[in-house]
Amino acid sequence: EIPAAEQTKLVTFTSSLQDCLSGAIYVQECVPENLELKKKVFAQIDELIDGETLVASSSSCLPSSAFTESLKNRHNMLVAHPINPPYFVPLVELVPAPWTKQEVIAKVRELMEIVGQSPITLRRESLGFALNRIQYAAINECWNMYQSGLLSAEDIDKVCYDGLGPRYAFIGPLQTMHLNADGIVDYCKRYADGAYNVQKETFKPIPVQYDVETAEKIQAEYNASIPLDKIPEKRKWRDARLANLAKMKNHLEKDS
Repeated sequence: EIPAAEQTKLVTFTSSLQDCLSGAIYVQECVPENLELKKKVFAQIDELIDGETLVASSSSCLPSSAFTESLKNRHNMLVAHPINPPYFVPLVELVPAPWTKQEVIAKVRELMEIVGQSPITLRRESLGFALNRIQYAAINECWNMYQSGLLSAEDIDKVCYDGLGPRYAFIGPLQTMHLNADGIVDYCKRYADGAYNVQKETFKPIPVQYDVETAEKIQAEYNASIPLDKIPEKRKWRDARLANLAKMKNHLEKDS
């Protein structure tokens, strides 16, 4: 482990893309989520690298096939989507284009593991990748519950951080099913009908559009505890807790 001060000394800056890419074995593009901008930047990168350089995009929704198809080094390109804040949340979604080489995917995954991240590999491109598909499904149901007047915004959040969250920090929903019965098959035998009836009653056939009217009502609730000018302070509060959680998980992993 290298102290933060020593790590900082290893970071260099340049305003020249050519200098930045010179001798690079791995490139992580982090420009804003704009298709035309990514096309432009990837085309510039493509002209300056050799056939061995691995190039990943931090894109959170745009698949790499949308901006690498015409590039000569496209076989070495993919999405490596980090989760904010990436220095405390280790997950990285690796999403290859149809033409990304398998050995490139394997090398990027290995690199992510070496630097302490926790990569997952999607077998193909999928709208929203993995995390956002799960996250948006959860937000969709939260939005429905708020719009229907079932719960306050605070209580909806509490369901997550005092209910689902503690378990999900260590095991996911499928493993939760597996452990909450004598295996996932037994869980389905016991609870599948009840779960289906809940979904049949509550899930909407059309996805929710996050409307401004509902957003304003939710924000009004939060203004009492987190007014807009206090959001940076609350982010620091969040990051400190994520850092402590990451330390605790690392400690528990070493002891297991």
